[in-house]
Amino acid sequence: MVFAQNDNADSQNSDSSKQDNTSQSTDLVQLQKDPSNWTMWSGQYNGQRYSELDQINAENAGQLSPAWTFSTGVLRGHEGGPLVIGDTMYISTPFPNKVFALDLETHAIKWKYEPTQNPQVIPIMCCDTVNRGLAYGDGKIFLQQADTTLVALDQKTGKVEWKSVNGDPTKGESATNAPIVIKDKVYTGISGGEFGVRGHLTAYNVSDGKMAWRAYSTGPDDTMLIDPKKTMNAVTQKPVGADTSLKSWEGDQWKIGGGTTWGWMTYDPELDLLYYGTGNPGTWNPTQRPGDNKYSMTIFARDPDTGEAKWLYQMTPHDEWDYDGVNEKILVDQKIDGKDRKLVVHFDRNGFAYTQDRATGELLVAKKYDPAVNWASGIDMKTGRPKLVDEYSTDGKVDQNVTGICPAALGSKDQQPASYSPKTGLFYVPTNHVCMDYEPSKVDYTAGQPYVGSTVAMYPGPQDIVNPTKEFEGKRMGTFIAFDATTGEIKWSVPERFSVWSGALATAGDVVFYGTLEGYLKAIDAKTGKELYSFKTPSGIIGNVNTWKYDGKQYVGVLSGIGGWAGIGMAAGLTDPNAGLGAVGGYKDLKNYTQLGGVLTVFTLPDSVAKKAHTSEKVASK
Repeated sequence: MVFAQNDNADSQNSDSSKQDNTSQSTDLVQLQKDPSNWTMWSGQYNGQRYSELDQINAENAGQLSPAWTFSTGVLRGHEGGPLVIGDTMYISTPFPNKVFALDLETHAIKWKYEPTQNPQVIPIMCCDTVNRGLAYGDGKIFLQQADTTLVALDQKTGKVEWKSVNGDPTKGESATNAPIVIKDKVYTGISGGEFGVRGHLTAYNVSDGKMAWRAYSTGPDDTMLIDPKKTMNAVTQKPVGADTSLKSWEGDQWKIGGGTTWGWMTYDPELDLLYYGTGNPGTWNPTQRPGDNKYSMTIFARDPDTGEAKWLYQMTPHDEWDYDGVNEKILVDQKIDGKDRKLVVHFDRNGFAYTQDRATGELLVAKKYDPAVNWASGIDMKTGRPKLVDEYSTDGKVDQNVTGICPAALGSKDQQPASYSPKTGLFYVPTNHVCMDYEPSKVDYTAGQPYVGSTVAMYPGPQDIVNPTKEFEGKRMGTFIAFDATTGEIKWSVPERFSVWSGALATAGDVVFYGTLEGYLKAIDAKTGKELYSFKTPSGIIGNVNTWKYDGKQYVGVLSGIGGWAGIGMAAGLTDPNAGLGAVGGYKDLKNYTQLGGVLTVFTLPDSVAKKAHTSEKVASK
């Protein structure tokens, strides 16, 4: 089996001196503040997925209509979303990971990049051949290919500037994440938690693609870039001490310990901290890996220049349910108990929303954001550990089917990122309302082969709902909620037939957007949750809704293309109910509502309505 070779193979242990990155840092920090652009996966470093644009608002959103569309020519799951910089949009696709640069004026293709990748990487991608988007910096567009090759493309021409291979697919390593650029480095992760890989986060020089540093999720302190005397335990607010990861694994199990890094990254320029999370430990059968299995399921705050871990917090020690911790870390400034705090908020797969001080990691609030969560009754605020419910534990129950666990392995929320509005102070969270039966089984490790050790069945959760905005008939598998992270309260809930697998977008116009697995792009009132607009796109939506402004008009765009974990049955043609790690049976009815596709749909207001809103903007600014 032959995969892409590393064009900078001799750079993997490079200790090249740090270049002057002041201009690069300043340029991107300033560029991401201009709401006409959408320069990174979340719009801004803080992960809020919030736009200051308000031409589209709660009064006129009902008059939205499609403006133009673009077919990617690729089927399977279209996660992520477009970048917009100036007069150009950049889109990536699922495997084979095409990249398109589109002219916003003519909608013509400026350039296209289509890599050659070995299709044998497809079987090792556990949950569809998705790609979660591109990154921009220093005149380059960065693509993380499925075969782990990180590619830098010239922003204007699409010419390959450099390539660096980040992993080894023959060992089960692949890639689906969106990179992020901070100062003079681009950061990327690794997938393969179901193949017994050892997760890591890696920084490469933007200029030449040489490796700057790599921080593993498990193992010896020096390889994890942990300083036992300086890296802080977020709960105890004391140094973690020596060899905390090694002591939490039996023997050398940490070498196949998982903790992959396929999720989203955020950054605080003032604190100069990079935030991300790690995934499940190797093998889903917890009986085979005694201990806390550190540092899988962990939030890390790192120095982006050196990679040194400043603080960390493990949410689900000794994970028994595949509750990856890779979901986005959203940075906000809010009051808690009357005191202004710099916060990081994380909606974890395990069903709990964590609010922490982002400078120190101090745990401030930890509450369920789906009341159906039952594997733990709560979080012990003194220890930071979940209060487990024995009935739903899978440890020590090899070949026993544990039933009725909520949430299912895909979590109360998977990768689909939430948004936050500074105007309302609320988070808008796309959620899964799905439970499961979980039967662990013994599994042996073989490099490059599945290392799961569990059979899972998924189904809709209980039908209780907090503050619903409308009636819903039948069983629901999703809810879109407004959440107060300072108190842990659900303010209102929009019921949905299937999981809400798209990323949310909040705007200064008091409109929140999201997509559904059936394919509807929806606009709702940020204050009430009332539906303002709905349009059915050609395929199910698992992409993230983004917005930008061009030639005086605000636009909203989203990729549709069913797939991802929820849609893996349709995307990969699977029929066994237990296939797709249990998702095929759980989402078997999805085929009755949508079909495969790969289309960008762009929405805007009619010229007369946009002009009126533009006039109002100018009056308000005076």
